[in-house]
Amino acid sequence: MKECRRLKCNAIGVTGACRPILPPMLHIDYANCLEDRVGEHGLDPSFLESASDASAACVALTRSLAKTRGTGWERWRNLAQDPMRGEHLAGVRAATEKCRGRFDSVVVLGIGGSALGNIALQSALNPVTYNMVAPPERSGPRLFVIDNVDPVYFGSFLDFAASQPSGLTRTLFNVVSKSGETAETAAQFMIVRDMLKRAVGADFGGNIVAVTDPAKGTMRKICDAEGYTTLSVPDGVGGRFSVLSPVGLFSAAMCGIDIEALLAGAADMDAACSREELTKNPAALLAFLLVELGQTKGKTNHVMMPYANSLYLLADWFRQLWAESLGKQFNKEGEEVFAGFTPIKALGTTDQHSQVQLYREGPNDKVLGLVGVEKFGRDVTIPRGMGVGALEYLEGRTMSELLNAERRATEYALVESLRPNFTITFPQVDERHVGQFIMLWQIATAYAGLLLGIDAYDQPAVELGKQATFGLMGRAGYEEHLTSVEKTLTKTGWVWGG
Repeated sequence: MKECRRLKCNAIGVTGACRPILPPMLHIDYANCLEDRVGEHGLDPSFLESASDASAACVALTRSLAKTRGTGWERWRNLAQDPMRGEHLAGVRAATEKCRGRFDSVVVLGIGGSALGNIALQSALNPVTYNMVAPPERSGPRLFVIDNVDPVYFGSFLDFAASQPSGLTRTLFNVVSKSGETAETAAQFMIVRDMLKRAVGADFGGNIVAVTDPAKGTMRKICDAEGYTTLSVPDGVGGRFSVLSPVGLFSAAMCGIDIEALLAGAADMDAACSREELTKNPAALLAFLLVELGQTKGKTNHVMMPYANSLYLLADWFRQLWAESLGKQFNKEGEEVFAGFTPIKALGTTDQHSQVQLYREGPNDKVLGLVGVEKFGRDVTIPRGMGVGALEYLEGRTMSELLNAERRATEYALVESLRPNFTITFPQVDERHVGQFIMLWQIATAYAGLLLGIDAYDQPAVELGKQATFGLMGRAGYEEHLTSVEKTLTKTGWVWGG
């Protein structure tokens, strides 16, 4: 055995070549979605057989996705492949090197797809105490993701930043907005820009890195005029599919996350999800199971329940991806279909004491996705000697043993209540497997969109709220939206309180 530096892995030399020993892939156990386990609430196993209609449909949809990948709004599919991968890695590396050692804190200003992935990567791949420790224990600047315009929330952070010994001079603001016109991010940016000008002076632009459109838009004009360092939101990559682009990669790299391994994991999963056989394509498998259970068995609520705190915020990222992509009033033919499923997040074991009562005895309208971890990054042993008989079974056992026993017990209890569920297992939580998880669900979303016959890449229902906000805030050209809001929400007597 010798180290293969080129591949950054252990490898065995074979006649002058090297064969990398890659980490194992995520594992998906879906037996509990079948009628063998949950009776009439599950699917007939023949649904998955090679001669089934679903298997034939998988072949057709996989070939369709192969033809459209890299085009239109499916350019995200190539983020882990060269040349896009190389271009983005080079840009992020250059920006990171330019900023290295200059800042104590990095602050991401963004919302939705411009923030959720950043938060999820940090939570999954850096310790919960990351912001509390000092270098060298901390692998980069502190990270804050400010994804709302709540004035107390935003103001308290600004007070904290200004109170640091260096004030704002050692705070880097990573503004993420393709157009620059998203009201929440624009408001944050305008406030921060004004504060930086007063605190830093004429060179305040050095404290800003913007991720925006490479050629056009309001933010691009501002960046070009004021000389900010910029990275690109690639064309054809929507916000909820953008975490593997500079949108998510820059803040991750600044905080010491191995973004090359993240993209390598995504590429691993992309290859697996290009297979035409349904039971060998994990993204197609998940999409077919969840759509079929939703449409024929009434399981329209999809719970993601990680049994690892580090993975909990990946469930937040999943919620946007699944809800915004699949929740559509009309299909591609313009027919009213009201498609979609409601994503729900839960945390094991915390929500065993909060939500599982509902999941087992409430409406049987859910599919639960448990997420487990085989090998945790560390473990804690429960000491012996308590001297209490009822607790002896815990003595000498580890916290990971207890957590995984709790997960298995919940899986068993759900099956006993005939509640369909599946388990995704991480061999370990690291960049490569997180990259696999992200690509898995992005491709599953693409399959689900095709199965539902809807456009998974638009979000028309979001636009009306944006336009109404512009009207309420007095933006020129949106007066009719202000009039509509005031007419619709005219005050009535149906109000309680003073």
